[in-house]
Amino acid sequence: MGAVSDESLLAAMAGGDQDAAAAFVRRHQARVYGLALTIVRLPALAEDVAQDTFVKAWRHAATYDARRGRASTWLLSITRNAAIDAIRYRHDDPMDPDLLVALLTVRDESGESDDLDTNLALRQALAELPHEMAAPIVQMTYFGLTAQEIATREDVPAGTVKTRVRRGLEKLRQRMGVRDA
Repeated sequence: MGAVSDESLLAAMAGGDQDAAAAFVRRHQARVYGLALTIVRLPALAEDVAQDTFVKAWRHAATYDARRGRASTWLLSITRNAAIDAIRYRHDDPMDPDLLVALLTVRDESGESDDLDTNLALRQALAELPHEMAAPIVQMTYFGLTAQEIATREDVPAGTVKTRVRRGLEKLRQRMGVRDA
C-alpha cells in the first residue's frame, strides 16, 4: 500500500481527522522547524513558529488548492510568513530607543576599514539628527516597529512618525553623500 499523499492528508484534516493531522505533522515537522530556525535563529522561537504553522495549516486546510502548488510549498509559505511575523513582533529584549541611539553613536577608534569608517560616519550622522527623527528610525530598523506602533507608543499621529522618518532619512542621505540613482 502506497503512502497517503499530502493532498489527501490535508483534505482529511479539513474534515477534522486528527490522525491525518498527526501524520501530516510527522511528515513535515523537520522541514518546518528547520526553515523556522533558519529565519528566526532561536530554537525556542522556531518551535513556536512551527507550532503556529501547523495550527494555521489545520485551520486553513480546506483552503489549500492543489492547482496552485504542492502542499509542502503551501506549508513552507505559511512557515516563512509566521517566522517573519515572529521576528517583526518579537519584543523579548526591549531596549530604550534613547539608549540604543547612544550606543550606536559611540566611536570605535581602533578600526581601519572603509566599512567601519562608513559605519562610524552613519552612527555619527544618526547622533546629529534631532531625537524625534533618530528615535523612530532606530525603532523601525532595530525593533521592526511600524509607524503606527511607534505613533501609539509616542502618542502622536502615524503621519507625523512617517514624516519624521522620511526627513531623518533624507538628512542621513545628505550627510553620507548618498544620491538617488
